[in-house]
Amino acid sequence: MERTTQLLQDDKPQGMSGNDLLSVVRSHWLGILLITVLMVGGSLGWYALQPKVYSAESSGIVVAAGAENLGMSLAGDSLAKSKAKGYQSVGESILVAKSVIKSLGLKESAPDITRAISVSVPLDSVEIRISARSSDPQTAQNVADAWVTALALQVYELDKGNASPGTEPVTKIVPLAKASLPSAPVSPLLTATLGIGLAAGLLIGLGYALARNHLDRRIRGASEIERLFSLAVVGTLPLDKRLSEKSSVLESTTGSHRVPGGHAMAEALRELRTNLDFIDVDNPPRILLITSSLPSEGKSTVTSNLAATIAAAGRDVIVVDADLRRPTVHQVFGVLPDVGVTDVLSGRASIDDVLQEWGPNPHLRILTAGRIPPNPSELLGSRAMEHLLKDLSQRAIVLIDAPPLLPVTDAAVLSRVADGTLVVARARKTTRDTLYRALGNLTRVRGRVLGVILNCVATKGPGDLNYGYYGAYGSAEDPQDHQPPVPATATSAPRRTLEALPVNPVPDSREASTFLDSVSKWTAPPEGSRGRRSAPPN
Repeated sequence: MERTTQLLQDDKPQGMSGNDLLSVVRSHWLGILLITVLMVGGSLGWYALQPKVYSAESSGIVVAAGAENLGMSLAGDSLAKSKAKGYQSVGESILVAKSVIKSLGLKESAPDITRAISVSVPLDSVEIRISARSSDPQTAQNVADAWVTALALQVYELDKGNASPGTEPVTKIVPLAKASLPSAPVSPLLTATLGIGLAAGLLIGLGYALARNHLDRRIRGASEIERLFSLAVVGTLPLDKRLSEKSSVLESTTGSHRVPGGHAMAEALRELRTNLDFIDVDNPPRILLITSSLPSEGKSTVTSNLAATIAAAGRDVIVVDADLRRPTVHQVFGVLPDVGVTDVLSGRASIDDVLQEWGPNPHLRILTAGRIPPNPSELLGSRAMEHLLKDLSQRAIVLIDAPPLLPVTDAAVLSRVADGTLVVARARKTTRDTLYRALGNLTRVRGRVLGVILNCVATKGPGDLNYGYYGAYGSAEDPQDHQPPVPATATSAPRRTLEALPVNPVPDSREASTFLDSVSKWTAPPEGSRGRRSAPPN
C-alpha cells in the first residue's frame, strides 16, 4: 500500500519553483528574445500602417444676461450651469454638423463628422468643450473652432424662438480662445504600441519556453534530478571536447600531466571522488557498479577517468569490464583484450593471470571482459561472479563497467552483488522517462542506488555549475595526486586516505544529508501495477 501511494505521488505533476522558472528562461532565452523582437517589430509595423489621428480642442462658455446685483448674478450663474448641460446634446446634433460642413466646405457627411466630435461639460461648470479628431491636424483645428461658432448660433436660434417677441435670449454661448494646432497624433500612440508589443512578446515567449520545457523530456541539470527522483547527484562532469570522438583516459586525471583546458574535468572528478567517500562513512562501498540507461551516455568514460583519479590519490583500483556484449574498457586503457572475466569464470585462468597493470599508474589494474560468451546474463548472475568480485574487493576498490540498464538485464543482475550502483545520465540527452525506467529496473531487483552522475554538462550558458571557476584555479595541484604509493596486500585492504577537499566539497545541510543516506529514497513501482504503464515524474 505504501509503495502504491508513492507511485501515485510520482504520477502527479510536480510544481515549478521560482528557480525552476528561472532555469527555463535561461535555457530558452534565445527563443524568448526572438519572439519578443518579432512582436515589437510587428507592433512597429502596425503603427506605421495605421492612419494618424490628430485632436484639437476648442471651448465656449454659457453666459446669462442681467447681473445688476448680487442676487441676479447668482441666479444667472445657476441658470448658465443648467443650460450648459442641455446644450451638450445640441452640440452633438446633426444641425450643428451641417452648419460646420457648409462653413468649411467639407466633403464628409454629417453623421461621419459627428462621430469625430466629442462634446463635454465639466462638472458644475459653464464651460462647453469641443474636441475634434481628424487625420489632418489643420482640419481638426478648423473643425473645433467652427463647431463652437456653429453651436453658439444654433443655441441662439433655439433660445430666440422660445423668448418673447422683440427680446434677446437670456443665455448665450460665447467662444473662447481658438484651438491650437496639434503637433503629435493622439492615436496610435508609439509608446503604448511598443509597450503592448513588448509585453505580448514576453508573455508569448514565456509560454513558448514553458511549452518547450514541458515537451522536452531531456534532463538539463542536477537540481532537476534531485527534485524529480529524490536522488543525490554525486557528481557533475563537464563537456570535454577531447572525449567527443572516442572514450579515453584524460592525462589531466592521472596526476602526472597537466593538459591546458582539462582543469574542469579533473576538478569535477576529484569532487566526485570525494563525494563518494561521504556516501557511507561507516561502511564505505568497495564494489561500485557504474551503468547508464542507454548506450552512448558516457559510462565507460566516467568509469575509466574516475578510476584514474582514485589511483592518482595512491589508492588501489581495479576496473572490471562487465559488458560482455560490447566491451570497451580495453580500448580506453590500451590493454590486451584476449583474456579477462570470462576466462576466470570458466576456470581457464586465475585472477592474477588476467589482471593487467595500467602503465601510467601501477595502482590501477584492469580486468577486461575476455571472450564474448553466448550467455552473458547467466555468467554475470552466477556465484562465480559474486566470488570474483568479493575477492577483488579485498585487494582494491572495484569499479564495474556494466552494460546499460534498459537494453539488457546484465546491470540489474550485477547490482545485487555490488555495494552500490551509480547511474550515469548525459545532460540534454538522457530523458526523464528513460532514467525513470532504468531506476525502476534497479529497485525491482532491490539494487542499492547510491546516486546519479550527470555527464557532459555544458561549460557555457545555462547550467547548474560554472566550470570557469576551475579554469582560474587550474594550476593548483591536488597534493594527494602526487603522494608516494601506498603498499597493499591481498589479505588486507589498502589504507584509505582522506581526500583533499575540492572547492565546495561538502554541500549544505540539506544536500549533505542526502549524500550520507545509505539507502536511496527511490522506490520501485509495485509488482501489481506492472500491468499498466506508470507515468514518469513530470
